[in-house]
Amino acid sequence: MPYRIYVDGEWVPASGGPAIEVVNPATEEIIAEVPRGGAKDVARAVEAAAAALPAWAARPVAERAALCAAVAGALQERAEELADTIVNELGMPMPMTRLIQVGAPIRTFASMPDLAAGVAFEERLGDSVVYRDPIGVVGAITPWNYPLHQIAAKVAPALTAGCTVVLKPSEVTPLNAFLLADVMHEAGFPPGVFNLVTGIGPEAGEALAAHPLVDMISFTGSTRAGQRVAGLAADGVKRTALELGGKSPNVLLDDLDDAAFEDAVRKGVAACFLNSGQTCSALTRLLVPRDRLLAAEPIAADEARSFTPGDPRDPATRLGPLVSAVQRERVREHLRAAAQDGATILTGGPDAPDGLERGFYVRPTVLTGVTPESRIAQEEIFGPVLVILPYSGEDEAVRIANGTPYGLAAGVRAADPERARRVARRIRAGQIRVNDGAHNGLAPFGGFKHSGYGREYGRFGLEEFLTTTAVQF
Repeated sequence: MPYRIYVDGEWVPASGGPAIEVVNPATEEIIAEVPRGGAKDVARAVEAAAAALPAWAARPVAERAALCAAVAGALQERAEELADTIVNELGMPMPMTRLIQVGAPIRTFASMPDLAAGVAFEERLGDSVVYRDPIGVVGAITPWNYPLHQIAAKVAPALTAGCTVVLKPSEVTPLNAFLLADVMHEAGFPPGVFNLVTGIGPEAGEALAAHPLVDMISFTGSTRAGQRVAGLAADGVKRTALELGGKSPNVLLDDLDDAAFEDAVRKGVAACFLNSGQTCSALTRLLVPRDRLLAAEPIAADEARSFTPGDPRDPATRLGPLVSAVQRERVREHLRAAAQDGATILTGGPDAPDGLERGFYVRPTVLTGVTPESRIAQEEIFGPVLVILPYSGEDEAVRIANGTPYGLAAGVRAADPERARRVARRIRAGQIRVNDGAHNGLAPFGGFKHSGYGREYGRFGLEEFLTTTAVQF
């Protein structure tokens, strides 16, 4: 059965051009075709969302949140189908797909009742009552690297807040979004509250950002695309929330003993290579004391070589393919340019891994011998590429850490936890991991500078979709 877009509670054909091919990155085979929705399809979806908004916003927040929790339960029942779908379209190894790509969005939808209960939707302030109201119709434009996770991070809180949504998922990994739409239809969301239009950014995405009935755009993707979306939204004076690129530092301080230093370097490689390095918050710059650079290099190279690339369904695989031929060539071009600029490749490089000439694979790579100002140390690569940078003294470490256009994430490792926290507070990034601090799905996530603005996850993510009305008595 061919895929269709989901508008006003119905699966309908798109009016756009030729279908978009979805490719399995591990095999390079076409696995599906999805509609290429255009401006007319976006307009139909936005008009349906605008019509559904008053009744949905008037519905008690506890009911809205309960429907989101029901989605979590239904997604859990289809967890293996979701994992299979996402492995096919993205290529992340199956164990991590189950844990992150499927598990995280389920937890996000399930958290909505508790989050909603913690928000004061009505508050007395002197002679006024302040109401927290839904911002309105939300256009959600989501990326390919954590497809369902990023959809959930926008759709669940927006719906709980009382907004209606038009989702434009990435055309590279769109299949999971159709499963979600099917689940939401079965869960009983009223027509028009949630709508799905697939298409490419310059057509469907830009039409959504520019539509006059859209009140807010929530976008995750590249900085360049985010700038374009923000410009279109600004013409209509829309609220925007942008989660964009990163070039995140991982600072190892000089008080670590040899065993702790080795452990930190090895964990730093893992923090860079998650999802084949296709993670906006990946810690891609490893900052080490200058007098320990020669110790760090062989440790990092050895750990990188343990990330075995291969079939994402093979239990021995630690590194899947990149998502597309375009992404693979982008990473290869960065590596070739770095070598020409004088970087030393400790392991890896631009060539395909042995035995993996088919599929969009690259070698896990560690680079050294570069300056903090070099292109490879400044630009987001979005592949399994770690750059090691030496520093002399805490002040220089902080300067290098803050010395890119980005500010999404960071890490600090030290024997003295208080010192680690003190250094972390000097780094301009939206989320910072100190020592072995675990990921917290309720903590705010977002960036500084070219990494964007606005926050997702937890109460902070829900509040992004609310505005205030003050009534004086």
